[in-house]
Amino acid sequence: MSNVTALRRPAVEHRYLSPAQVCELVPGITVANLQELRKRGLGPKYRKPTGENGKVVVYAESDVRAWVEASVHTTREQS
Repeated sequence: MSNVTALRRPAVEHRYLSPAQVCELVPGITVANLQELRKRGLGPKYRKPTGENGKVVVYAESDVRAWVEASVHTTREQS
């Protein structure tokens, strides 16, 4: 079977995190906080692989890190 081509790995590999793993990554965030942020549309991007009414929610680690980085604030002295 010499005409078989191997699948290529995607250019960007995502590491998916559960809500509990997001809380381990971001100090001070609880699963309840994360759920509330999700409901209000204020948290990091998330995915629901089990469908819109499914209960499984996962986050790409890169999205969580980008969400944290986007929240940078400076003090008056740093301005």
